[in-house]
Amino acid sequence: MAKPNMSPHKNPMPTQPAEERAHNFREVALGYSEEQALDEALRCLHCKNMPCVAGCPVHIHIPAFIEKIREGDFEGAYQIIRESSSLPAVCGRVCPQETQCESKCVRGIKGEPVGIGRLERFVSDWHNAHAPAESFSIQKNGHRVAIVGSGPSGLTCAGDLARLGYDVTIYEALHTAGGVLVYGIPEFRLPKDIVAGEVDNLRAMGVDIETNIIIGKTLTVDELFENGFEAVYIGSGAGLPNFMGIPGEGCNGVCSANEFLTRSNLMKSYRGDVDTPIQRGGNVIVVGGGNVAMDAARTALRLGADKVSIVYRRSMEELPARREEVEHAQEEGIEFRLLCNPVEILGYHNPDNPRDPRNGFVTGVRCIRMELGEPDERGRRRPVEIPGSEFEMPADTVIIAIGTSPNPLIRSTTKGLEVNRHGGLIVEENTGATTRAGVFAGGDAVTGAATVISAMGAGKVAARAIDEYIQSGAQK
Repeated sequence: MAKPNMSPHKNPMPTQPAEERAHNFREVALGYSEEQALDEALRCLHCKNMPCVAGCPVHIHIPAFIEKIREGDFEGAYQIIRESSSLPAVCGRVCPQETQCESKCVRGIKGEPVGIGRLERFVSDWHNAHAPAESFSIQKNGHRVAIVGSGPSGLTCAGDLARLGYDVTIYEALHTAGGVLVYGIPEFRLPKDIVAGEVDNLRAMGVDIETNIIIGKTLTVDELFENGFEAVYIGSGAGLPNFMGIPGEGCNGVCSANEFLTRSNLMKSYRGDVDTPIQRGGNVIVVGGGNVAMDAARTALRLGADKVSIVYRRSMEELPARREEVEHAQEEGIEFRLLCNPVEILGYHNPDNPRDPRNGFVTGVRCIRMELGEPDERGRRRPVEIPGSEFEMPADTVIIAIGTSPNPLIRSTTKGLEVNRHGGLIVEENTGATTRAGVFAGGDAVTGAATVISAMGAGKVAARAIDEYIQSGAQK
C-alpha cells in the first residue's frame, strides 16, 4: 500500500507556454500524466463524512473514484464518475471545483485541496483514449420526453431519463448539439471533440437529437405535447446578453461577449485553415470580470488583437472569474484595468463628411475610477464612482461581458409559464417543475447565467421529478 502524500500542494497542471498559447487555440491545460494522477490521488485522506461529495452539485462519490485511481484502476474510476455525471470530461475542464467540491476538502485547511477536477479530467481522458466505444442495452418503458436545448442541463436530463428507459428527443436551435459547451466556451478551454464524444454517448443510449429547431418558432411547447410527449424539460440557457445602457453602445465595433464567442465558434476560428473576419488587430476592451470576460479577452488575443484590456469596476479580490483563468490571462499579456467603469463609448464622427466610412465606428471608451464602499446584499463591497476621475482609453472593439438573461421566446409562446423579475422561469426547488403541468426547467433558463455543473445538477433533479410525474400517471 502506497504511503499517503502529505504535500500541502497540488501536483501542478502542465500547460502550454504562455508565449505560444497566446497565438493558438490548442488546449491550454495539458492534463496529468499517470504518475501525477497517482501522486495526487495519494493526497486524499478518504474522510468518513466525505465533505467533498456534499460540495458537488451532482454528488459524485469523489473518495471512491480517487481510491480507484490509487489502485491503478482508471476505468473503474471513470465508471464511478459516470454513475453521477453525464459529462465527466467536460466537468473536469470547466467546472469551478475550487468553489464547490475542493472548497470542502479537508486538505485545504492547511494547504491546497486535492486536485479533484484535475483527477476527474485525467480519468475521463484515459477512458476516452483507451476504452472501446460504449454500448448500452436499455429496456424502453414506452414513455416520451422532450428536452429543449442541448446544453449541459439538457444533456444531463436526457442522459438520466434515457437510462430509465424513456424515449428522449432533444431539440437544439443551432446546427450542432452542445449548447454553451460548443458555442460559448473557447476551444482552448474545452475542445469541441470532447463535447462531441459526450454527445455521441447519449446517441448510443438512444437519445434522438434534432438540430435547427427553435422551440417557440419552429415548434411550440403546446405542439410537443400534441405530438405525444408526456413531459417537456426546458434547458434553453440564458442567451440574451445584458448591456450597460451607456451612450455609444450602438457604435460599430461594440458587441456582447455572447455574440463574440458564438461567432468565433460558429466560424471555426479555432481552426488554422479557416478565415474568421470577426476582429483583427487594434485595441480590444472587454468590460466585465467573469469567466466569460476572460474567454472573450483571450479569444480576441488569439484572433490577432494588438492589445487586450479587461475593465472591471471592482478590485482583483472581487473578480468573479476562476483564479486559474485570471492567471492564464495575465500570463498571456492581457491587461487588467481594475476599479474603473465605462461611462461612454466614443465613436468617430466627421462633421464635414457624413459619408466618411469611419463614421460610427468605436474609437475609445471613457471610464471613471471607482472605490469600494459598503457591502451590498451579497456581501460584496459596492463600487462607488470617484467624481472628476474620468479618463479615456483607445479602442477599436468593445466587448460587453456583464452577464446574460434567459431568452423570452419560450415563455412568450407558452401559456402558463411564470417568470421572476429577471426573466427566469419560476420552478419548484426540489423538482424543477414550472407553473405549467408537465413542463419542467433548469439551468440558466431558471437562474440566469451560472456554472455548467449547477446546470447539470438541475437536469438531474428534473429527471427524477419527471420520472415520478410520469410513473404516477399525473400526465394523463
